[in-house]
Order: sequence, then structure tokens, then C-alpha cells
Amino acid sequence: MHVPDGRPLDREPHMRLVQAVIAGAGHATLPPRDCDQIALQLTEHARTVAAEVRRCCAGLPPDAEPRVLAEVVLEEADRRLAQPHLGTVRCVQMRARQLRALYERLDRLQVAQSAPPP
Repeated sequence: MHVPDGRPLDREPHMRLVQAVIAGAGHATLPPRDCDQIALQLTEHARTVAAEVRRCCAGLPPDAEPRVLAEVVLEEADRRLAQPHLGTVRCVQMRARQLRALYERLDRLQVAQSAPPP
């Protein structure tokens, strides 16, 4: 899977970061500067994944269930990722969950695209 400029999505390290942020949420305190950096990294990658989700949506009929569900996740991602970084663990967690949701939709879209037509 490649982003528009031809580079592959760097999924694995970002998903490890997502897991660490979500798993360590209850007992970890990160300095605001670290939270800002993590939020920035997750936001930029989420925007890249969202662009790939949009590209995959375009290959499906407008009323296809995977596309409709992906468009709901994209609307939520657009709204949440447009919010400013707050320098908090909660902000980082929200962006981590959003990135995870985008990858889940991308995976389902790719399965739908590879399935034989009914």
C-alpha cells in the first residue's frame, strides 16, 4: 500500500505507538512537549491514511456498505484531526484511536475491493 507520492505507508511503527499510548494511558504521565510531538506524528500519519481510505472509497459504488462506513469514519477523522493539539495524554489517546479506526476501515475497504462482485 502506497501513499500518493509513491512511498509505502509506515504502518508498523505507528501502530506500536498507538498501542503504547492507549495501553499506558491510565498510569503514564507525559510532559506536554512529548504529547505535542506524539500528537503531531499521529495526526500527520492519520491524514496520510485518511487519504488512502478516500482513494479506496472511490473504487467502490457509492452505496457499498464498506464505503458508507468508511465515509463516516472519515468525517469523524476530519473533525477530530482539525482540532488543535492540547499537549495532553487525552489528546494523544484520541488521535491514536482515530488512527487505529482509519487503519481498520482501510483494511475492510481493501478486503471489499478484492472480493468478487456479487
